[in-house]
Amino acid sequence: MGQSDIRKLLIVGAMSRIRWIVRKGVLPDNWLGRLMGRKARMAAAVALANKMARIVWAMMTRGENYRLA
Repeated sequence: MGQSDIRKLLIVGAMSRIRWIVRKGVLPDNWLGRLMGRKARMAAAVALANKMARIVWAMMTRGENYRLA
């Protein structure tokens, strides 16, 4: 479960992204758009926060900087 403060910040960031997507329109052709079509917003936010945490962990363990795909 990790540190509760970091977990809360990841979920707040994920909810912010989901609110932005809902306001601008969901793109069903990407991972988050398909997930939001199947799950409730909070479940999608937790999944997105988990994905962000895994990305951050991988960057930290490899000593890499973030780069867009």
